[in-house]
Amino acid sequence: MDALIPMVVCGMLFIGLPWIIFHYVTQWKRARGLSIEDENLLDGLHDLARRLDDRLATIERIVAADDPNWRPSVPDRSERTRETSRDADDWQGRA
Repeated sequence: MDALIPMVVCGMLFIGLPWIIFHYVTQWKRARGLSIEDENLLDGLHDLARRLDDRLATIERIVAADDPNWRPSVPDRSERTRETSRDADDWQGRA
């Protein structure tokens, strides 16, 4: 009985502890990047933001045509398009 306790402690020390450490290391490596679902969600949100930007530009053009004194609070559409494409390149790592 006296020899059983040191054997259990050695087993826990040399088998159990490394097993727990390697288990969590592999979990951290697996969870390091974005999942496919996360990437698809980000792509969908990016497309939605682009469509909303186009809708806003359309509304601004309609209001500007109806009221010549109205001025949009954002820069001209051509400037926004250049900035948006540059931001998209930065986001996708092409800059």
